[in-house]
Amino acid sequence: MLLSNFKKYVRNGGKYLLHIVFPRTCFSCGKDLAWDATGPLCPICENGLALPGPLICQRCGVVLKDGGAHCFHCRGSKAAKFTCKYIRAACNFNEFSRGIVYALKYQGNKYVADYMGKWMAQRFGLFEELAGVNCVVPVPLFPTRKKRRGYNQSELIARAFCQHTGLPLDATSLVRVRDTGSQTKLGRKARVTNMAEAFEVKEESAVKGKTILLIDDVATTGSTLEACAQTLRRAGAKRVMAFVFARES
Repeated sequence: MLLSNFKKYVRNGGKYLLHIVFPRTCFSCGKDLAWDATGPLCPICENGLALPGPLICQRCGVVLKDGGAHCFHCRGSKAAKFTCKYIRAACNFNEFSRGIVYALKYQGNKYVADYMGKWMAQRFGLFEELAGVNCVVPVPLFPTRKKRRGYNQSELIARAFCQHTGLPLDATSLVRVRDTGSQTKLGRKARVTNMAEAFEVKEESAVKGKTILLIDDVATTGSTLEACAQTLRRAGAKRVMAFVFARES
């Protein structure tokens, strides 16, 4: 018992000294984190990682500011044309989540993916419509883009998500065969066109008959997720849904 407490004090002392020399800051607001903080956000910013809502589109999960069941793009018979049946998110893409998404995607902070995947796993059970998943598939990057970044952020998030949910991960069957570039400045129609024929399934037997959950960091229009879903369904997947860390409004 005494030895255990001594080791604990030594560990904590080391963390405290490291914090003094190299203080960690919140990825959202930039304020110093507590020396014993385990996550990348301060308590205030973490509290800002709210679920989208209270009302969201029943298909694509975008926030409905004026109520209703579906957004303009999914209402009426439009919802049936989409292959990705549901898109759900663990939080809004806002001033609190933006910093952590950018830290992973553009600043090389790979460890942030563990936090994001765990956060998604904690909220996954809130969405009954996502039940029955057989396989988790991260949205793939084009090989040259992945090499340049050093990793696929969606794959890192998916691995952490699967560790905390126990769901099986398939990070190899779905591949991106065309470099679509950044879609940040593209509108909805341009994004759909840009994603056409961008993905392929290497082994159809790996996805055939399965209910697949796509994982990505952020959903904007859902065009990338839809293109992935179409490819997986053509390869024989039974059903495709998506779960992302943050949803843009």
